[in-house]
Amino acid sequence: MTRVLIRAIAAGGDGVGTLDDGKTVFVPRSAPGDTAEIAIVEQRARFARGRLVALLERGPERTEPDCPHYVEDECGGCQLQHLDYPAQLAAKGRVVGDALRRIGRLELDADPDVVPAPEPWRYRARVTLGAALGRIGYHPLGTPAHVFDLRDCHIARTRLMDLWRAVSRHRPLLPDRLASLGLREDREGGSHVVAVTDDQRAWDAAPLARALGQEGVTLWWRPHGGAARAVAGAQGAYPVLAFEQVHPAFGARIRDQAVSALGPVNGQRVWDLYAGTGETARALSDAGADVTAVEIDRSAVAWGIASTRNASGKGDVTWRRGPVEDEAVALPDPEAVVANPPRTGLARVVAERLDMLASSGRLTRLAYLSCDAATLARDVRRLPHLKLARLTAYDLFPQTAHVETLALLEAA
Repeated sequence: MTRVLIRAIAAGGDGVGTLDDGKTVFVPRSAPGDTAEIAIVEQRARFARGRLVALLERGPERTEPDCPHYVEDECGGCQLQHLDYPAQLAAKGRVVGDALRRIGRLELDADPDVVPAPEPWRYRARVTLGAALGRIGYHPLGTPAHVFDLRDCHIARTRLMDLWRAVSRHRPLLPDRLASLGLREDREGGSHVVAVTDDQRAWDAAPLARALGQEGVTLWWRPHGGAARAVAGAQGAYPVLAFEQVHPAFGARIRDQAVSALGPVNGQRVWDLYAGTGETARALSDAGADVTAVEIDRSAVAWGIASTRNASGKGDVTWRRGPVEDEAVALPDPEAVVANPPRTGLARVVAERLDMLASSGRLTRLAYLSCDAATLARDVRRLPHLKLARLTAYDLFPQTAHVETLALLEAA
């Protein structure tokens, strides 16, 4: 056993301390100011990983977790429930600032403040549960092959958990080879249950739909390697697997701020990269921009085309379906861009295209939405002809280690 003082929270949510030999050690579920007894579980050349065995002294920012699963089952879905909320915000601001200094090589006077979430609990409109050995729920911390039975997720919306409890009462009606179970609310008030199976045997979901007896619930089946199909319940074309923020209202607020950050776009050509179902494209069109929206998900593009066709925006919206790294090299030159890439950030070819446009004077503004500070910092460094003009961080994912950022970059 080793005694260590925790001094900060790292990206990913682990506490950070220093061993007697000077090596940095990362300890999950520890808090700044904790004096902890730990067991070393992994040794690397430059760092180690530890497991919290006993708290010898509690740090001032430590609090009791709200969710019983966090302690009883060591749930890996959240990483920061043991920190009070102001400490969570401060930790996330430090993570963003550190990434931009260390990876992006920017000089920042201070870490960014983090805009708090309007609801730090009961905000998630989408969850994905694992299934193994008759249990359905989340994975314990560090053991992705195991699943514990979920009773209640305290960061999921109440309505979503009511749906989960109803489904859980009828588990024999779920597919035999269930791999995962998705639960989702859409922005129009509908609810969705998505059963993903390890095989191709069709799922007769009608018995479960009758047992649930709920209006507005669609049951979907997704076989291994296949597309999701609506198989029972309420029918509609909603793209259930398309990306949408898990905190929809807060996500919409951030998206609107991204569009606003570009300034006037009336009459300008604007790219909406990683466009999802087109909310940003519609907002840009409403502001008078002629928008090219790029998205790889077929169902999201179909939904986006239908919604933008019926909208009354002042500008046109043109859709391109395919990987952004393939489409961006051939699009008409924009004057402004909104990019909301996945956690992996911009592909190198996309960053090179944007930087070339900025160096030639054609691209003047880029609003970059990111859910990973490290890839944001890397991409900022890949864009030498665009300079960071404004940075805002948002606590879009309370109780977890994730943080959303909006970076406005302008031509140098």
